Amino acid sequence: MYSETEDLVRDLAENAEGVCRAYLPAGRREGSYWIVGDLQNNPGRSLFVRLTGPASGPGAAGKFTDGATGEHGDLLDIIRARTGITRFPDLLAEARAHLGRPQPVVPDKKELRKAKAPGGTPAAAARLFAASKPITGTLAETYLRSRGITQFGANGALRFHPKCWHREEGQTRSIPRPAMIAAVTDGAGAVQGVHRTWLAPDGQGKAAVNPQRRAMGHLLCNAVRLTPHDDILVVGEGIETMLSLSEAIPGLPVWAALSSGHLGAVLLPEGLQRLYIAIDRDPAGQLAAGRLSARASEVGVRVRVLEPRLGDFNDDLRANGKDALRQHLAGQIGPEDRHRLPS
Repeated sequence: MYSETEDLVRDLAENAEGVCRAYLPAGRREGSYWIVGDLQNNPGRSLFVRLTGPASGPGAAGKFTDGATGEHGDLLDIIRARTGITRFPDLLAEARAHLGRPQPVVPDKKELRKAKAPGGTPAAAARLFAASKPITGTLAETYLRSRGITQFGANGALRFHPKCWHREEGQTRSIPRPAMIAAVTDGAGAVQGVHRTWLAPDGQGKAAVNPQRRAMGHLLCNAVRLTPHDDILVVGEGIETMLSLSEAIPGLPVWAALSSGHLGAVLLPEGLQRLYIAIDRDPAGQLAAGRLSARASEVGVRVRVLEPRLGDFNDDLRANGKDALRQHLAGQIGPEDRHRLPS
């Protein structure tokens, strides 16, 4: 019989290192373990979280033991200890949020429903992305051009679906609407999730619905890899924000983490030498940038923060144009990367 709790625990275990980075940031990875002082996130070497192993049984991934106190448990117990959540349904909601899963909708009345394949999984996300079409000549292209964007990324991470199901907040009935679909991939390039932006019928903006955007699948530690990285990388929150940087400086490799919470947990690629963090002008973005910057510095990656003049870089692009945005960025990029600026 399907158990959502077991499913959540299994998915948390598959992303054990990302969960530890989010909830026990004072620790660090050593081999197959995340090591930290205790469940209160104090520095030390008493609590061990296993990052690899089978899904269940002895040596399972996601299990922890505190050598000093004898405490043991799984990643849900770690989330409970770090958040102070006491109600089990609220704890499951927190786990869903960090996995990028949609929260369940409770129907107004009980009714029998035909069983269907579970949604919100990486497999479901990959199916939706595969069913979408290339962005050129679609409403998604119209939408991006309305935001001043003509560079759509070199990785093919953005696509268009003419009839992507949308459920209004608080409702149980879904309606098909046109949407821009973004692939959220891991370091191996496998689709782990998708981000959907529902569009107005003419493509001139987002649809007049709530929510206008929604993600599904495994987002934590992954990203929308808009262009291939090399020895440098620029990471920020929104898709439109990061494409705006490409518009001004096409030679910059850009990824979108989709939210401030996920920005702080992005797993950086091997061989990275310099990281630019493109922040939004709000406290959440600045806090996430601080977390990611600290992690990058620990592994010897040099970090610079890119700040917009307005709320985000797409605001800058639309207000001032790409030449002004390029000039603004030129003063923030390190001298070793200024050859990437268009001549």
